[in-house]
Amino acid sequence: MTIPFQRGSRYQRKKETSTDKFASRGGIVKTFGLFLSSLLMLACAHAQTSGILRGNDLQPVNLAEAVRPVTPGSIVVIGENHGFKEHQNQQVSIMKALRAQGLKVSVGMEFFTYTDQPAVDSYRQGLLSEADFLSQIKWGNPSYDYYREQSVFPNLSEGAKTIALNAPRSLTGKVSKGGLAALTPEDLKLMPPQFSLGNDGYKRRFLSMMPHLPNPEAGERYFTSQSIWDDTMAWQAVEFIRSHPDQVLVIVVGDFHVQYGGGLPDRLRVRGAEFPVLTFSQVNTSGLTEDEIATEINPGTQDGPRADYLWLAPVQSPAL
Repeated sequence: MTIPFQRGSRYQRKKETSTDKFASRGGIVKTFGLFLSSLLMLACAHAQTSGILRGNDLQPVNLAEAVRPVTPGSIVVIGENHGFKEHQNQQVSIMKALRAQGLKVSVGMEFFTYTDQPAVDSYRQGLLSEADFLSQIKWGNPSYDYYREQSVFPNLSEGAKTIALNAPRSLTGKVSKGGLAALTPEDLKLMPPQFSLGNDGYKRRFLSMMPHLPNPEAGERYFTSQSIWDDTMAWQAVEFIRSHPDQVLVIVVGDFHVQYGGGLPDRLRVRGAEFPVLTFSQVNTSGLTEDEIATEINPGTQDGPRADYLWLAPVQSPAL
């Protein structure tokens, strides 16, 4: 059975409701509709290597259409491959499209640790040079050139902000090695309140990427660390949008955190069910066969669509 993606998303509910009304007219119509839908998805998968597709039926859309339902108080999550100029350009295009609708756009960055928010604020206010800022937050790789434009996109004069989202690496590093029991009382103060692990589907996909773990306990520790990552970002994002309901928060994060709604989107809905969430997954089609592209973008039988929208592009190599 296909699991409906983003059950709490009003964007998806509208699509499902119209489909259900059409299908309910008769068993033959419903069967034919499903057959036709499958053919259309297959055709798209074999023809499309670039552009924006709806995640549920793989139909092409333009960017303005994709972001049109977004209103103040919404969260837009963009899942990227780190360190690609083309993905940076797509992210900024999404932000500009939202601004073109008259929306105030704040940006949340996975690469910034939430305890570094004062440094982020000082940098945005011109009180810290870029070099001093990057030194203070201990920026590593990839190059900041890929993230500068997103980081400075929010217009401070309209109350928009750049938000540091992630958990301190010292926290997730300790949990990866020793589990939650390794955390000190001071560490626990940095944990998201009411922390809980990611859902079962997310855990299954996460562990499937680690077939050679030394023991099951290691997998549990790593997944707990991953869950702290997601839940901390969700906590910080929801706290921000709850206190700034006039804003749209665009989050830039690694694509695995977004795929199939099981990581960050799931935690956002648990912590802030009242806030609509729209997801984009940036898919690099470079070097993939048609069958491999189809595997990447077709809705999964267990997990449903990869995201609300997929932005495909053959990205050969970093341009910076």
